[in-house]
Amino acid sequence: MRENLSTMEVLRWQLDAGVDETIGDEPLNHFAAPPQPEASAGLAKPPVKVKASASAENILHDACAAAANAGTIEELKAAVAGFDGCALKKTATNLVFGDGNPKAKIVLIGEGPGAEEDRQGVPFVGPSGLLLDKMLASIGLDRDSVYISNTVFWRPPGNRTPTSGETALCLPFVERLMELIDPEILITLGGPAAKAMLAETAGIGRLRGKWYTYSTPKLSRPVQATALFHPAYLLRSPDHKREAWHDLLMIRDKLDQVS
Repeated sequence: MRENLSTMEVLRWQLDAGVDETIGDEPLNHFAAPPQPEASAGLAKPPVKVKASASAENILHDACAAAANAGTIEELKAAVAGFDGCALKKTATNLVFGDGNPKAKIVLIGEGPGAEEDRQGVPFVGPSGLLLDKMLASIGLDRDSVYISNTVFWRPPGNRTPTSGETALCLPFVERLMELIDPEILITLGGPAAKAMLAETAGIGRLRGKWYTYSTPKLSRPVQATALFHPAYLLRSPDHKREAWHDLLMIRDKLDQVS
């Protein structure tokens, strides 16, 4: 079982790996021939990547500070709304912060808002949200007994998967959300959310069906965490619903133990 990496460690790992921006404004053709360097009599200019990396780390510092200053969920939501460091905000229609009971024993964290969520400003309200409601109801839960959010708070263009940089910039707010709710159980929905919250690298097929420990320095105690298939994936691949049902029963048993 891996220990959770800090947000700063995650970002620095990405920067060392060459990630220097959260999203590009123009598509990049990786198969195109590289441009020919211009002749210059002087010294080469410093790589742009260095400046971008420094900027990304400064933005992350601002995100951490804004999240830490929030003493309530409403203050945290306001902090997210005022945060301009994530490029997803520029292309989204609405902030999609969270939904449910802020005193819940269970928190669910998905990947990111879709088109319908972006329109309504509420997580999991499209077809995958309807399936999620049915999944919760099957073990005696509903939106009044859980809290639901995502690893990013704005819809990625075209419903693509959030980049690691986008997730890293939103993660301080997600961590603070966990600290403010202080739940007994964390459920991640889909592979990207599991990797972000559990600091794991395996695919969802290997991560599901097990229990992990989620913690931050300000949580009152470690939180029991597990990973579920994303409802959207189950809609596309109904053959995996039996495994999802097994995982839901496992969650129901764990909830009985901590209640």
